[in-house]
Amino acid sequence: MKHISLIVLSVAALTACGENAQTLGTKNDATAYSGAANSYVEAGWTAGDKTSWEQQLRARGQYGQDDHSRAPK
Repeated sequence: MKHISLIVLSVAALTACGENAQTLGTKNDATAYSGAANSYVEAGWTAGDKTSWEQQLRARGQYGQDDHSRAPK
């Protein structure tokens, strides 16, 4: 009887390790500056233009979205 319960317990434990992969298909990575196709992008930024992307990142860092500069001292 102990052998049967041990077998059932080990099968139950190993079943938890058999998780299926959770993928939705192929993943097509894109560059960060390739942009979004919506109306929530910053004015002055052109999707697909690496230079304007870098300028926007620099501007964010200088004008308020840098948590280190906003932290109380």
